[in-house]
Amino acid sequence: MWRSCFRLGAGSGSFPRRACLLPASRLGPGDQAGPAPGLALLRRAYAPPAERKKFYQNVSITQGEGGYEINLDHRKLKTPNAKLFTVPSEALAVAVATEWDSQRDTVKFYTMHLTTLCNTSLDNPTQRNKDQLIQASMKFLDTDTICYRVEEPETLVELQKNEWDPVIDWAEKRYDVKIGSSTNIMGPDIPAKTKETFISLLASYNMWALQGIEFVVTQLKSMVLSLGLIDRHLTVEKAVLLSRLEEEYQVQKWGNVEWAHDYELQELRARTAAGTLFVHLCSESSTVQHKLLQE
Repeated sequence: MWRSCFRLGAGSGSFPRRACLLPASRLGPGDQAGPAPGLALLRRAYAPPAERKKFYQNVSITQGEGGYEINLDHRKLKTPNAKLFTVPSEALAVAVATEWDSQRDTVKFYTMHLTTLCNTSLDNPTQRNKDQLIQASMKFLDTDTICYRVEEPETLVELQKNEWDPVIDWAEKRYDVKIGSSTNIMGPDIPAKTKETFISLLASYNMWALQGIEFVVTQLKSMVLSLGLIDRHLTVEKAVLLSRLEEEYQVQKWGNVEWAHDYELQELRARTAAGTLFVHLCSESSTVQHKLLQE
């Protein structure tokens, strides 16, 4: 039996317009300049066109045995692989429906990060299991953005110390681990116990939340910043700024290309915010709050 929950009215606004690109200075392990790891393959495999003329007027939500569904007029939304688009929580359904309702004359799929994350969770196009999703996030720990330090200039050295050290200190106390930092190109030597703790932490999340965590970690190039964000220690604006600290330093020193810097910054914030919201909305009804690491 189906239950009609509500119908959305006319929405407004959208996320900034930009493909998920990574500058060379923010590459992670195994990355190449261009689309973020895994996302380029996903887009080639089954992603919808970047834009499409709007083909619906009303967006609504219904609840069925499998969860909450999105309706565009009287048609049920499907994933790129033609599965019924069903999400596990009403809050997530509302957020996704809002994305669809916010579209105007054209549907700009590249602005709909929550919808994309749901599609990925439902279709699992790369057929990864839970352990593989955990490892996909863990690989960034060894090359964590805030663990790599420069040796010069002195002003940047001091900036990294003042801005990044407090976050590392928080993570070490919060999770009872050792992380550290290094100027070595190989990065810090992360203890095995630290990795085990973070693997155990990630394993406490469900498959949907892990998709979101990997998305956030990929944006920030930092496991530490991502955990600080998901754990509500950092705001989205702060986490993004810290992940771009060296770039922002260079912009302040040398200037930036007019509009391009702000455009990239806003898009990174939008993706990071969407990924974080996705994790929270997919975790709210589960026992994800790691008992081992309670304060």
